[in-house]
Amino acid sequence: MQYTIFGRNSRQGSYVLLIALERDIEVAFGKFRKGATLELPRGHYLYVGSALGGANRGFPLASRLLRHTSRSGSQPAHAIRSALLDLFMSWGYRQPGGQGIKKLHWHIDYLLDRRDADIVHVFIFPGEVRLEPHLAELLAAMQETAPIANRLGAQDAASGTHLLRISEPGAVLPQLEAWWMARELG
Repeated sequence: MQYTIFGRNSRQGSYVLLIALERDIEVAFGKFRKGATLELPRGHYLYVGSALGGANRGFPLASRLLRHTSRSGSQPAHAIRSALLDLFMSWGYRQPGGQGIKKLHWHIDYLLDRRDADIVHVFIFPGEVRLEPHLAELLAAMQETAPIANRLGAQDAASGTHLLRISEPGAVLPQLEAWWMARELG
């Protein structure tokens, strides 16, 4: 399974991307740190995001995740894209026609546009509540994670980061399941 869903179908939600980087690379994350490059070693990374806007007019969660799984120009999409498209279509999403060329906008776009970066799993938290800061804090507190740079991917947050390196990707699901159960019971 390429994704894990916590909760019920919703047009909005928060998410965590598990990204595999097959080799060491240098990435400039747009204007972050004035375009300076950051070294990212081969391994796994987590990115925390949300898509809550415009639920009455569209399907922001599907649109955002499908955007993340595409690349600019004529580059191939991430392999997970078709599974996510099938999932969201089963939820009532209809893919708009005539989509233009993807423009790099968010910090994470600059990493996900690279062919040596692949989204291997998506943890989806459907719903109207912004869970992004709670998820970022939870994941940052894990001993298996390390921040890449403060505020990277989190320019709209008061502090922290939304892009983390993780040494043991298998530790993510149990951590998220425990957090979700505690949240649901509490």
